Amino acid sequence: MNRDYPVIDVVRTGQKIKRMMQENELTVKDLQRYLHLSTPQAVYHWFDGMSLPSLDNFYALSKLLHVSVDSMIVETGKIRQLHPHDAMAKRIYLYYRGLMRRSA
Repeated sequence: MNRDYPVIDVVRTGQKIKRMMQENELTVKDLQRYLHLSTPQAVYHWFDGMSLPSLDNFYALSKLLHVSVDSMIVETGKIRQLHPHDAMAKRIYLYYRGLMRRSA
């Protein structure tokens, strides 16, 4: 059974989080403290499109920024047909593609 599978644009989502943070006059240090992160590196990784916040952090950010989680996410516009057994392969492919972009 195949299903439509939306894909998150990690880079544009990170940029959107950064823009929303700046619009609310929040600093990286503010986010670090609010989310109880030991270092600010996770936040910079989000901004650079290297990773996304965890679901818990997305939810906390949505409350801090007074927006929905969904409004923080940018889709690539591509919806792929994905077999349920292909989910892990998709995650590995997207991870590898991200590494290749950064090393180029």
